[in-house]
Amino acid sequence: MPLSFNPIKLFAGSGTVDLATKIAASYGKSLGDVVLSRFSDGEFQPHFNESVRGCDVFLIQSTNQPNDNLVELLLMTDAAKRASAHYITVVVPYFGLARQDRKDKPRVAIGAKLMANLITAAGAHRIMTMDLHAAQIQGFFDIPVDHLDASVIFVPHIKSLDLPNLTIASPDMGGSYRARTFAKYFNAEVVICDKQRKRANEIESMSIIGDVEGRDVVLIDDICDTARTLAKAAELIMENGANSVRAVCTHPVLSGDAYKTIENSALAEMIVTDTIAARKTSPKIKVLSTADLFSRAIANVNEHGSMSALFNID
Repeated sequence: MPLSFNPIKLFAGSGTVDLATKIAASYGKSLGDVVLSRFSDGEFQPHFNESVRGCDVFLIQSTNQPNDNLVELLLMTDAAKRASAHYITVVVPYFGLARQDRKDKPRVAIGAKLMANLITAAGAHRIMTMDLHAAQIQGFFDIPVDHLDASVIFVPHIKSLDLPNLTIASPDMGGSYRARTFAKYFNAEVVICDKQRKRANEIESMSIIGDVEGRDVVLIDDICDTARTLAKAAELIMENGANSVRAVCTHPVLSGDAYKTIENSALAEMIVTDTIAARKTSPKIKVLSTADLFSRAIANVNEHGSMSALFNID
C-alpha cells in the first residue's frame, strides 16, 4: 500500500499530452481533467475541472518552445496551489533554457536559474526532470529535485544492437563526462569530437580526439537541436574509417531543418526519447518511451522510495 494517504492526481499540460497519457496508463490511472481556455489575443488560462483539495498533484509538462509551455505549467502550478492541493510535483521531462546555466559572456541572463525561481515561486514543492543539460542545475532549486537518468533506457537498447566493435563518442568536449559514463557500461573506448563555434548553432571547425577506424561508433548527447553538430561529427567519424555511426540523444528538440539534416547525414540511426513530442516521423529516428521510468519515479515519490534504485542496469 502507498505510504501517502492523500489522493494522487496526474494532469497534463497541452504540450506533453501524449507522454503524460502513457505515464498515467503505466501508473494505472487516468489523467485528471484540465482544460485550457483561450482569449482572442492569445492569452490562456488553465482550469481544473475536478477538485484537487488535499491531493498530491503531479503536473506533467515539458518546457520546450514555444514559451507558452512554460507559462502554462506555471499557471497550472499556481492554480493547484490556490485550489489547496496538498503537495505539488512538477514533472518536466525536458527542462527548457537549461543551456543558459551560467554567464559565459557579459550581460546575459542565467535562464536556467530564472526557470528554477519561477517554478518555485509558482508553488511547486518538488520537481522531477530528466537529463539536465548540466547536472549542477539541480542546485538552482530550493526544493527537492528528482533527476532521472535516461541511460537506464538507452543502455539496454544499445546492448541489443550487439555492435561488435563499439566505441562511445561525445560530439563536443562538454559532453565527455556523459560519454565516459555510458562507456563504463560496455567497457568501451571513448573518442571526443572537438568543435569550435562561430556562434550558437553554427560550427566553424571540428576534429576527432581518438581512433575510430574499424569501429562501430555511438555518439551520446543530451539535446539535439538543429542536428548540425551530430551530422558533422558523424561525417567526420565515417571519413576517419569507422564501420558505422549512430547517435543517442535524450531530448529531440529538432528545430528548423533538423529532420532533413538527420536523413541526409552519415548517421545509420538516431535513438531519442519522447520527452518532446515529435513533429513528424523519420526512417532514421527511433523513439524510446520514458513513460514507464517516469511512472515508477512518481510511484517512488508517493511511497517515499529510493530514486537511485530505478537506475540499476544489468
